[in-house]
Amino acid sequence: MRWLRFCWTLLRAIVHAVQGFWTIKTVFPRLPQAEQEDRVQVWAEAMLRIVGIELVVNGTRPAAGPVLLVANHISWLDILVMHAARHCRFVSKADVGSWPFVRTLADGAGTLYIERESRRDAHRVVTQMADRLRAGDILAVFPEGTTGDGITLRHFHANLIQAAIEASVPVQPVALKFVDAASGATSFAPSYVDDETLVGSIWRTLTAPPLKAVVTFGEAQASQGQTRRAWAQTLREDIERLRQTQG
Repeated sequence: MRWLRFCWTLLRAIVHAVQGFWTIKTVFPRLPQAEQEDRVQVWAEAMLRIVGIELVVNGTRPAAGPVLLVANHISWLDILVMHAARHCRFVSKADVGSWPFVRTLADGAGTLYIERESRRDAHRVVTQMADRLRAGDILAVFPEGTTGDGITLRHFHANLIQAAIEASVPVQPVALKFVDAASGATSFAPSYVDDETLVGSIWRTLTAPPLKAVVTFGEAQASQGQTRRAWAQTLREDIERLRQTQG
């Protein structure tokens, strides 16, 4: 029965992804940016329902930009969850751009790409992010740089937070968590960390009991003269506090 459930859910998810791909290719060129963003959010909400994840949003999500969202990173599902909670433009590893199908979906969501190992490229992306923030966008980053174990937060890298300082815009901390819908206990089914495989994570997610993705928005804050490193540490502490209050 688990295999049947897995295959059926995966098939529905693939069909939904293909429909999103087709919409981006054929419909998005005729739509204004705001309507594209609305469609991305609706598509993400539908995908979560397909894979059996209920979205729970706490706190006040931003009504509009400019703002930089800073979140902890647990799973390959995090981007989908945040898009469903509030459309935002992500900064993603350049590797994503090498997968044509995924690249089209990411481009449709307004993703910016970065070569994480290149300081020169980091400077380029910070400049691009600052420009988009000045234009009123909502951007999002995972300052841990990679997925964590869902228990402890990794070190927060400060480079991309510099964009908020240069654009003089607020940053809003966001805490992510997956829980068992019945018990409320933390679920590690969607985890994708260290030597775990993507296939294994997808299998666990699609065969797990119903899950909830809990997104908790903190208060948006100005830099108040902090350096990017000091601000990154403050945001890490804020997200840690938000995680402790999540149900």
